[in-house]
Parts: sequence; structure tokens; C-alpha cells
Amino acid sequence: MLRSLPLFALPVLAACAPTPDTPPPGPGAPQPAATYMALGTEPGWTLEITPDHLNYDGDYGETKIRIANPGAEPSMNGRAYVTDRLSVVIKEAPCSDGMSDRRFADTVRIVADGKTLQGCGGKILPPDELAGSNWTFVSIGGVPVAADRPTALQFDGNRLSGSAGCNRFSGGYAVDGTTLKAGPLMATEMACPGAGMTQEAAFFKLMAAPVSLTFADDGTLILTGSGGQTAVLRRAI
Repeated sequence: MLRSLPLFALPVLAACAPTPDTPPPGPGAPQPAATYMALGTEPGWTLEITPDHLNYDGDYGETKIRIANPGAEPSMNGRAYVTDRLSVVIKEAPCSDGMSDRRFADTVRIVADGKTLQGCGGKILPPDELAGSNWTFVSIGGVPVAADRPTALQFDGNRLSGSAGCNRFSGGYAVDGTTLKAGPLMATEMACPGAGMTQEAAFFKLMAAPVSLTFADDGTLILTGSGGQTAVLRRAI
């Protein structure tokens, strides 16, 4: 059986603040976040820049370089870190990781032991539109979702569908600026044991009115209702 449900709402988020004891970058260079992440493919590599170290993991884990952070130097549209074994140039230009539809704020070039690699880093940019994007729930009403209850939220054209941990729901939606309005939503009427029913009820309550839509720097989507209740979702890649 299906039942009609109210509407729903979205989010807000902030970037990591620099740690008080973070050493300043070189003159004129932008202030980096306390921890900066970058990645690349073919071969797969990751880079973590902390206030103290550059941590490179390359060739799908076969090559590892951990070296003291030399401090950032200004470079064309970004900044650079230069050491004997590892050099990193971060350019403020949108970048795709090549393996998914995720886009990042920065284009990153590294030279690791003489090997040049290209990749992406920094803030994960929000999708150009919700249509075609897929998400899983992280928390609802400030409570982490139950690990044993699969969740999903898909936006397909002008309709959405998914599950908040129990029943399947679907309905239309519309976005006006940073406001999302959904509904009426239809849902099956199964009874679910444990947390599934509780988190679903909290989500449907949140969706009873239009909500604000915001994206975090890590790509997280936050749905925020007028009463401050939220649903936090992670992009399904």
C-alpha cells in the first residue's frame, strides 16, 4: 500500500579552519586548510598535506613518501610545495577525477621521485543540478543512520525516490535557488524493527515543508528544515 507524505528540505556547512599553531605559508601564498587532500588515477595515488608533513601514497600503495612540509610558496593561480623527492603544484581550477562525476575545486600536479602525475584536490564541488545525482544518508535529525538499514536518495529528472531506512518513497520535487520543495511523496507501509522506523519518521517530518539546500566542502549534502532539523547525505559514487 502507498501513502501520501509531506514535503522536504535541505542544508548548510563550513570548511575546516586552520589550526592555531599551523605555520604560515610563504609570503603571498593563500592560507591552506589544516589538512588538504588530493588524488589521482592511473596509477592511483593520494596526497595528504598537513601543517607538518606531505604524505604521498602512489602506484596503488606501492610507493610511499612522507616528508616534512616545506611551507607553501605562491604560484600561478595557486600555491606550490617543493622538496627533493616530492613537489606539488595546486592550481585553483575545477578538476574531474576521471573515474566518477565528482568535480574538485583544484587541479593538482605532483612530481614524485621524478614521476609526474596529474590529479584533483581540495573542495568537492556540488553537482550542477540535483537531477541525475544519487546519495546515501549519513544522519537524520542529528542521529547517525543505522548501519544495518540501507538508505538512498536519487534525483531523476523532476522526481526523487529512495529509502530512509525502511519504506520506499517517491514523488516530485522542484528547486528554487537554495530551496527544495518535494511532494506529495508516496511510500509503502511496511513496519521495520529497530532504528529504521525511527529515522524514517524523522525524515518524513523534516520533509513536511520546503527546506534549504547546502553543500559542504567535502561534497556532503545537508537538508535543513525551518526548525533546524537536518538530514545529511553523502554522494554515492
